[in-house]
Amino acid sequence: MSVARLPAGDIGQDPRSSRQAVPHVLGFSDENKVGTIQPHDDVLVVTLRIGGYDVKRVMVDQGSAVEIMYPDLYKGLNLKLDDLTPYCSPLVSFEGNVVTPKGQIQLPVQTGSEVVEVDFIVVDVYSPYTAIVARPWLHTLGAVSSTLHQKVKYPSEGRVCEIRGDQSSTRQCLVAAIRHEPKSESSVRAEGDL
Repeated sequence: MSVARLPAGDIGQDPRSSRQAVPHVLGFSDENKVGTIQPHDDVLVVTLRIGGYDVKRVMVDQGSAVEIMYPDLYKGLNLKLDDLTPYCSPLVSFEGNVVTPKGQIQLPVQTGSEVVEVDFIVVDVYSPYTAIVARPWLHTLGAVSSTLHQKVKYPSEGRVCEIRGDQSSTRQCLVAAIRHEPKSESSVRAEGDL
């Protein structure tokens, strides 16, 4: 009588069946709070590689259905209106104002070895953030985020990787937003300015 040895983790599995990959659990525990300022109610702000450049002050917003690019990043990437494709659906800003986008552009967002093509909606309004990445990016990457733990976790090459939030940047963005005096930005700027 012969007995087949099963690799650890395959106990109880029929040796003739193909090996089942053990799925990674993307979750958070109290250990993931180490290195964060607690308690807090900070949003999650990270640095991401967008269009080949390391971009700071990117907000991760799992409550948003679209990715947004603000003027600082648009100008920093030396983009022109010719680089944009039309995007005709208006958006609603944090203040509740209707914003007409300048257009849309697809750019690669790299996290470690993973690259996701993201459709950014370009808007010409003030924000202390350079961009917002949202559910489409999170879902394509297979990621989960936690504002409490100030992290994004995602699977890559058989392991769980993470992106750490930057609470210092988050708080600087909050101060900048509070100090910003809103004006009717769209009427002050000439058409086509960014």
